[in-house]
Amino acid sequence: MEKWRKNILEHHLDTTLILFELVLSVIFLLVAYLTGNIYFKGVGVGLVIAWVTSAIAYLYKKKMIKS
Repeated sequence: MEKWRKNILEHHLDTTLILFELVLSVIFLLVAYLTGNIYFKGVGVGLVIAWVTSAIAYLYKKKMIKS
């Protein structure tokens, strides 16, 4: 496995997954806007909810570790 991948997986997995959820939600919402498909809009909104929830959990975890 390449060194940069191993570094991301070992030390930055939670941040990577949060950013991935953000990118996917933007993609799905953009596709929903362009096509008018309500299914993609629902998936995009669900991913936004998941992104916000995981970001809050990450910040809470980071704060608890510092304390």
